Amino acid sequence: MNVKAYIDVYTIVYEKMEVLSIRVPKEVREELEKLAKLEGRDRAEITREILVEGVRERRIRAALDLYREGKVTLWKAAELAGLSLWETVDELTKRGIELQYGSKELEEDLRAALSESRS
Repeated sequence: MNVKAYIDVYTIVYEKMEVLSIRVPKEVREELEKLAKLEGRDRAEITREILVEGVRERRIRAALDLYREGKVTLWKAAELAGLSLWETVDELTKRGIELQYGSKELEEDLRAALSESRS
């Protein structure tokens, strides 16, 4: 069996660790080892942190892309990104995405906020 690189990665799910095995290019494994050595930490720990950060960033980016395309409201983008409304506005500003907010969006966001407060 020809395996270029193999590392175990752990993710946090409901405060339990699950094993996730992935294949990565040799260069990525070497960079992870360099980072671990540089920070004096375990490679698996570094890999977990990078994976969690990457998933969070990808989730935010996907939600903001949908918002930019006009496919979701600001409130829905915040929900999809796992951010508060204000954190979402901050992310839009950081990324140079124009706030698209009119009466339709206000109405939808108010409906969403009211249904959230009832649950």
